Amino acid sequence: MNKKILLSLFAIQSIVLLLHSQAYAEPLPSINLDIGSGDEAPGTSALSLLLIITVLSVAPAILVLMTSFTRIVIVLGFVRTSLGTQQMPPNQVLIGLAMFLSFFIMAPTLGQVNEVALQPYLKGELSQTEALSKAAVPMKKFMFNQTREKDLLLFMNYTKTEKPETYEDVPITVIVPAYALSELRTAFQMGFMIFIPFLIIDMVVASTLMAMGMMMLPPVMISLPFKILLFVLVDGWYLIVRSLLLSFNT
Repeated sequence: MNKKILLSLFAIQSIVLLLHSQAYAEPLPSINLDIGSGDEAPGTSALSLLLIITVLSVAPAILVLMTSFTRIVIVLGFVRTSLGTQQMPPNQVLIGLAMFLSFFIMAPTLGQVNEVALQPYLKGELSQTEALSKAAVPMKKFMFNQTREKDLLLFMNYTKTEKPETYEDVPITVIVPAYALSELRTAFQMGFMIFIPFLIIDMVVASTLMAMGMMMLPPVMISLPFKILLFVLVDGWYLIVRSLLLSFNT
């Protein structure tokens, strides 16, 4: 029986290989893709295409660090961890909520970028370099308002940058890492405050179980419903989102 099965499989494989070889027996037509004008030096087009692909691959990470997304997604992650609900809400829900909250918070700044840089560039009134310079000004203003002076001085002293008169004079290579560092600190401070009430519930449940002699019963199993109940009663998601929105108005 095994021999018959092996012979059948061998026959099917042979037929598939035969059909595959016949399908590709004819030579494929050659396709040439030319990018740029013919006056460019050899290899210039390939380097330009490689540069564009590199910028596009790095752009999402740059935009994440230049918006409110970092603080929001870290705080939402702390909420889920403090509740102890494992993967509830799922990562897709938290990231989606963080993205839409980021769009909401960044709407005034992005509107300024569109007004002073994007639309004039599309109309041909500005060059690409001028458009990028004008687009960086509203983004710098947003990041500067959320960046601690200590973090900004750290990178300015490292690069030996002269003290700027206004936020517009701060290099983008200095303000982006300083802003990201400040966002991490702020997000962890908010996460610490979120942890406190749930930690108290865990301690009370653990002490109660120990006093009752139920040492083999996991305290997390008993405290989880109480933490969810507390979070629902105080309308926790509303308070978290409200705190995040107010934190960017300061």
